[in-house]
Amino acid sequence: MLDGILAIPAGAHAIVLFAHGSGSGLRSPRNRLVAHMLRRTGLATLLMDLLTRHEEQAEAATGHLRFNIPFLAGRLIAATDWLLANVETGGLHKGYFGASTGAAAALLAAAQRPTAVGAIVSRGGRPDLARTVLAQVHVPTLLIVGERDEAVLAWNREALAELPAEKELAIVPGATHLFEEPGALEEVARLASVWFARHLTPTAR
Repeated sequence: MLDGILAIPAGAHAIVLFAHGSGSGLRSPRNRLVAHMLRRTGLATLLMDLLTRHEEQAEAATGHLRFNIPFLAGRLIAATDWLLANVETGGLHKGYFGASTGAAAALLAAAQRPTAVGAIVSRGGRPDLARTVLAQVHVPTLLIVGERDEAVLAWNREALAELPAEKELAIVPGATHLFEEPGALEEVARLASVWFARHLTPTAR
């Protein structure tokens, strides 16, 4: 069993599933802030852990799962199937918001289940860890990277060239990997809101 927090504003027509990076989870203050701002625009959100509590404890000692992208993508696909089967969320358009290694898992999940998801947003993501499937990701993808996150920015620029569908690279001025600078995370949320509004509307697909 995986823990999650499902929130559905009245009148929501789409839901965003969050895929956290290594060392993070559903209680991450960064993703909770982004989720809160997405809900203010009318989007439903599902914040969840991709690992069970037992797995998290083992992972803290061994680090054997944090870069196992196929494993994390499998959990994301299982959560997507749960949303599809749930009476409250089955009819909602679905998007992924991935951070760090969670972004790689989101890209792999979208390559494996292309009709289940309508848009992806990556925050400080590691698309290089999903490089073998980037050409199969036919989902509109927004890559958000901090200006001062130089290594991740380089990896995202390389990935942008390989994505075949609609894509965009947004660079947040002055931001580092965790977007801890004043206003940086709010800008991430704004960019994500615009992207999801464009691609998860009832007439977008």
